[in-house]
Amino acid sequence: MTDLDWIREGLRKPGKSRSGLAAALGRAPSAVTALLKGERKLKADEITVISAYLEFDPPTPQRSRSVPIIGIAGAGADGSIVFSEQEGAYGEAPVPPGGTERTRAVEVRGESMRGIAEDGWLVYYDDRRDPPDSSMIGELCVVGLSDGRTLIKYLYPGTEAGLFNLESTTEATLRNVSIEWAAAVTAIIPRAAARRLIRRPDAAASENVLEVRKKA
Repeated sequence: MTDLDWIREGLRKPGKSRSGLAAALGRAPSAVTALLKGERKLKADEITVISAYLEFDPPTPQRSRSVPIIGIAGAGADGSIVFSEQEGAYGEAPVPPGGTERTRAVEVRGESMRGIAEDGWLVYYDDRRDPPDSSMIGELCVVGLSDGRTLIKYLYPGTEAGLFNLESTTEATLRNVSIEWAAAVTAIIPRAAARRLIRRPDAAASENVLEVRKKA
């Protein structure tokens, strides 16, 4: 719901009209029309009057949206992502520019992604389980392999149809790999900023992250 949708919805109620709302506000009907068209901003002192006339409560202001940190990249022995059993168990972080309801984050541990994302950095992607497409070729992606591993690699076509090469800066290229799904990385946040932005749910979760660090 946008800032004005609650007003539009309230005006659909029987007995409510733009002219009636204008009278309640002590304004000309053109002022209500301009408001609903986005030609003028809703004033704070108008909200109570509008709510009383419409008999409709305005939406509660929301906190800044956040996304769950669902895994630790590089925590697996082979540099794979170890996912939390409960979404967001590792904490949450702000939605990056262009983020969607599907956006998720993983936190990098160790040196498996050195040169791309360092220890403590956040990597964002949209959690879609779709097969890779041409738009992902040459891009840094989160990829789900047919053997169950999930890695963050640069995606390139293999020498056989349906197979791919996965490249990184620290390990040998994985060649002609079968991939179940892929999702392009949409944002990366360095450690200094990530430390300020990450919100841990509780002390137990922090201990969980520390334990993953020790195993990385």
